[in-house]
This record gives sequence, C-alpha cells and structure tokens, in this order.
Amino acid sequence: MNTKRNHAGTIGRIMLLAALFMLAGVTIALADDASKFVPGTKINGVLVGGMTIEEAKVQIEGFYGREYNLTVKGKGNKTEVIKGTDIGYQVLVTDGLKKVLEDQNASGRVAGPAEDNSHALKSTVSFDEQKLKEKLNGLSFVSGQSVVATVNARVSDWKQGEPFTIIPEVQGNSVNAGKLEAVVKSALNQELKEVDLEESGCYDSITVTKEDEGLKAQCDALNRVREMEITYAFGSKSEVLKGEEISSWITGLTDGVIQVSTEKAAAYVKSLADKYDTVGRGRNFHTTSGRDLTLSGAYGWQINQPAEIGELIAVIRTGQSQTREPNYVKRAADRNVDWGGTYVEADMAAQHVYMYKDGVLVWEAPCVTGNVSKNHTTPEGIYTLAYKQTDRILRGAKQADGTYEYESHVDYWMPFNGGIGFHDANWRSRFGGTIYKNNGSHGCVNLPPKKARDLYSLVYAGIPVICHY
Repeated sequence: MNTKRNHAGTIGRIMLLAALFMLAGVTIALADDASKFVPGTKINGVLVGGMTIEEAKVQIEGFYGREYNLTVKGKGNKTEVIKGTDIGYQVLVTDGLKKVLEDQNASGRVAGPAEDNSHALKSTVSFDEQKLKEKLNGLSFVSGQSVVATVNARVSDWKQGEPFTIIPEVQGNSVNAGKLEAVVKSALNQELKEVDLEESGCYDSITVTKEDEGLKAQCDALNRVREMEITYAFGSKSEVLKGEEISSWITGLTDGVIQVSTEKAAAYVKSLADKYDTVGRGRNFHTTSGRDLTLSGAYGWQINQPAEIGELIAVIRTGQSQTREPNYVKRAADRNVDWGGTYVEADMAAQHVYMYKDGVLVWEAPCVTGNVSKNHTTPEGIYTLAYKQTDRILRGAKQADGTYEYESHVDYWMPFNGGIGFHDANWRSRFGGTIYKNNGSHGCVNLPPKKARDLYSLVYAGIPVICHY
C-alpha cells in the first residue's frame, strides 16, 4: 500500500516538474499517450494538443464551421466581419494529420514554448458563392452612403448647342468589386483571419487626369467634328450634314478613335437614297412627239448604302469638312436628268426610233416592235444598252426536239433589255404603221438594215434607251 502511494507521488512529482519546466520555457520529451498530439499542437491555427487524429479532425473542421470569421479592413481602420456561418464556410482536412503525429512520436514527443508545434496542412475549403456575393455587395465599403465613386477625367457627352469639354477626375473611396471578390475568395481559401483592402489594391484609383494630353486631343477631335460640315452633291442639288447633328451620333471614344452610331449613320444615308435614288422610280420624260410621260426602269441612280455608311463614318472621324458624292451601285448619265442629252428613244405607239446626241436629233427610223396579238409586246421603260455585236444569230426558245422556236441572222445586234434589242431585219420590206399589232417581232425592235447600220455606229454600251407607247 505504501509502495503504491510512493509510486503515485513519484508520477505526480514528475508531472509537476514537467509543467514547471514547460512554464519556464524548457523543452522536454514526454512519455504520454502516443495516439494523441503533444500539448500545444496547433494545426491550421486550431489547438489540438491531447487529441487523437479523429478528434483533431473534428475539432479543426468544427472550429471553422462554427467559429471562422474573416475581418475585412478598409481605409481609416474601418472593419467589417464576414461570418463563416453566413456563407456556409467549411474546411475539410484532407491529409497530413497522421504524418504530424508520427513525426512527433519519432522525435520523442517534444513539447514546450520553445518547440514549434504549429502545422499547416492541406485542406479543402468550400463556401456558398452566391451568399458570399450578397455579403460583399452589402459591405459598407461597397454600397454604403459614405462611398464616393472614383472617376477618371473624361470628355463630356454631347449636349445641343454646347462644345465638348473635359470633366475633371474624382478621387473617391469606391472599391473595385472584381478585385474585392478575388481578394476575399483568396483569403477564404487560405483560411486567413483578415484582409486589408488598401494593401490588397482593392480601391479604385485614378488613371486619367484632366491634364492628360491624350484626353485633351480627344476633346479637340470631338469639337472639330462638331464644327465640320459634309456636303453631299447631287447635280444642281445638295444636302448639308452639319457637325451639330453628327455630334449627336457619337457614342464615345475607344483607344482615341471616335465611335459613331452605325444605326444613325445608316438612317441618314437611307434618307439620301429615299430622296435621290431614281432606279425603279417614275421619272418624267418629254417625248419627241411632245407628250410628257412617267416612266420607270432599271436605269438610273442608286446609292450603295452599305459602302456609303462606312465612308461617312470614316469622313466623320477626320473632322474635316468636305463636299462629296456618295458611293453608287448604279450611275446614270446626268444627275439632273438621268439620261442627259444623249439617248435612244423608241416610240412604240408611233413605231419610230430616234437618237439624240447632246440634245440634238442625229438619227431616226421607222421600226416594228413586238407582236401584240401573240403577247410579244415590247415592254416600255428606261434601260441601258448592254453591248453591241455584229454577225449574230438570234434564237428563240429551245424545243423538245432540239430545234429552236426561230433562228434569225442579223448583221447588227444592240440588246438593252435582256434578250430584247435593236437589230436589222432584212426579211421585212416595210416598217412602221400598225404592222406590230399582228405581224410584229418576238419583242425586239426591228430596223431597216441601213438604218440599223447607222445606229450601230452611233450607240455605245451604257447609252440610255427609253421605250414608251
């Protein structure tokens, strides 16, 4: 009995001495339970001394799940706390606890203030990203009443009747939301306790001041646009696009390049086309017989709208006033009167053809046009001569047996409307009158051979051809 008391007293004295040595800063080796971490062991910032591996795992993960907070420090020592429980924060220790315990046992289970028993182990961090976004958006650094946005100096927006000016920069205390989220996520993943927004570069900073030479150049460029004029010439008529209107099309600057609303430029070009295009539209024609007719056709003026939109925007960016013609898909002889003074007129009611050169009648002849009774009537309209050719065989539609509806050799062929054209017709002895009504052509304009030869020598590809009744 006394032996047991002596043994117990000895153990007590050993433990007391160990405690005294530890308090005195002396490192000692312990002969305690090898299945537990030595006293003072910290893993990922959590005390786990005296715990088994499983107990330590539960302790670490439970601590972060229950008690983890991240302090967010802003300017002026202002702080806010993101609670781990508010964002579903969890830390799972994936590996290394066993290795720490084995190393402690192998080194003699040394403990004490002089022994570093702190360890950082690999872990898996998870949290609810949507809840984190909500918490970040609610921080006073982000959405508080005291937040003043930091804004670079910039050129003012367009205002009617006012020049462009430089609006000075504003140094505020706004936080860059993207940087804030990245910094906080990094801290959470590292299980840190605090982040400093200023040290982490989360505050917005000024990159362009009112003294910036590039900004001054942009302002000057915009004011040149405001003062410019673009004059579109349409023969004796013109349209002036003033800088004040152009300025209302400007949407901003990208890398110093003026950005122009494509939609507004397109609307303006379309307005020009609506007003000045003549292709397919009725135009007044004064006939040789003295009548005034309204005729339309594929010949005339037609603005190339896509090309002109691009050209107009390019001109605007130069800031230089100029007079220009728009890009055209189709052009006519004259901007004031499409066919000008040189053209061929086929009066199908009178069965007569005329050619004018510079307003002077230089050639005329009777003709025979399309057979009305067989529905081959020559269509009226404003056309242009496609080309001219000698020694040509004209053929009708190919039939089932391989032959053609008709085949006619002509010496002079001058097409102006697909397969319809002027040509000699040596098989006819008479021209003019009412022959066309029952014995006309398949749609072409038949001419006396000599007259066809003379016309051939006068016409050229592109000359206007006007057919009417």
